[in-house]
Amino acid sequence: MAYTINKTDGSVVTTITDGTVDNTTSVQLFGKSFSGFGEGLNENLVKLLENSASTSAPTAPLKGELWFDTSTGQLKVYDGTSFKPSAGAKSQSAAPTSPSAGDLWHDSDDDQLFLYTGSAFQLIGPVYTAGQTLSGWKIETLASSGGNKVVSSMYAGNTRVAILSKEDFTPSVTQTGFAAIKAGITLNSTLGAVFDGTNTQASFIDVTGTSNTSSTVIAGGNFLRTDAADTTTGALTIDTDSGIIVGDAQELTVTVSSNDVTIAQTSQDKDLKFTVNDGGVTKTPLQLTGADGGVDITGDLTIVGNLNVSGAYNYTSSNIVEHSDTFLKVNAGSTEADAGLIVETADTDDARLFYDVSENFWSAGHGQSYSQVIRLADAVVDGNAVKEKVLKTTAAGLVTVTNVSLAAVGSAIATSDTSSVSVPTIGQVATFGNLWGGSAKFVQTGDPSGSDGANGDFWFKYEA
Repeated sequence: MAYTINKTDGSVVTTITDGTVDNTTSVQLFGKSFSGFGEGLNENLVKLLENSASTSAPTAPLKGELWFDTSTGQLKVYDGTSFKPSAGAKSQSAAPTSPSAGDLWHDSDDDQLFLYTGSAFQLIGPVYTAGQTLSGWKIETLASSGGNKVVSSMYAGNTRVAILSKEDFTPSVTQTGFAAIKAGITLNSTLGAVFDGTNTQASFIDVTGTSNTSSTVIAGGNFLRTDAADTTTGALTIDTDSGIIVGDAQELTVTVSSNDVTIAQTSQDKDLKFTVNDGGVTKTPLQLTGADGGVDITGDLTIVGNLNVSGAYNYTSSNIVEHSDTFLKVNAGSTEADAGLIVETADTDDARLFYDVSENFWSAGHGQSYSQVIRLADAVVDGNAVKEKVLKTTAAGLVTVTNVSLAAVGSAIATSDTSSVSVPTIGQVATFGNLWGGSAKFVQTGDPSGSDGANGDFWFKYEA
């Protein structure tokens, strides 16, 4: 009677007639009363034990059949169409050759696990090699007074760089570089680690707050703005010799060179003005004029120290210069030189009053012709004894001279001038004599003789 051989699912594999061998599958199937079936049966058992180990796949496999591919060292299973790796893993330094999708490979050099996707081995983990040591994120549990906290720690070369936490807490076990953990990312304080790159909130400072978190964490509202007018309550230090530049055309600069400070109005022919509020009125008491490099001062000027003028002094607003000092000193601190007062005149020769140091007296004059200014000490009472001197009276009111010449005729002598002390001129006396018809007048001690005088002459005799 023939055997009907069924699969697990009940489908028929083959029918074997009595006394025959069937090779429909990878193993021999024996019919009833087949002579010498023992050898074939044993071979079938060996094939099953070694999963048909060979470089070639079984020729008539059934779905689910195992085959150990000796060329790749892999155990494969038949899926009804072809043999596929059974997902066995290999641990070796180099990637397996002829892998199949789903194969696992453990890189024994870097201690990493890879999965073959059908086109390449994809790293499963860890993300770092054995030589790189622990690098990347690691989930950890840290103890604290408030209970255990689950955090993500970022490592680089087996050093913890940062901890990511959902809440603030203080570890109860010392964590190097992390005295306290903040909600968010806390960086290792021992590394001097910082965030570098562009961050949305870091790119735009929030200026709505002015309350500082600490002395080193400053609120955005406490920073000076460059796009709008702003105010600072602290001192502003410009730590560069380039200084300060003001104006849309950089008209005003304050710079430093060799510790010398320069305040400059850089626009051509423009002024530098200093203004004040005088009772609500803006006034400019000091103006540096760019057109001529001069200085204009409006209002009173008080100088506490000395005023040294190397150029000319001009007073144009009045004809009178007033000084409250009792003395005006010129040529101060210099060697001796003629000095005094010069009055400009219409011609080229001005008028001067000055002290002549070579003569040790004051001189005055005009047109480069100057003479001594007479002092009382230079006058004498006896002009006859001391010629060419200025006369003064004695205590009795007397003046002595050699002679006096008067050019003017003067008024006529009248008979009523009996008390006049004026000195008459020759013309006055002659006029008075003519009134008496004579032409000569004599005054002497002796009597006149017949030959003396002429008719009409006056003769006055006085006792010796």
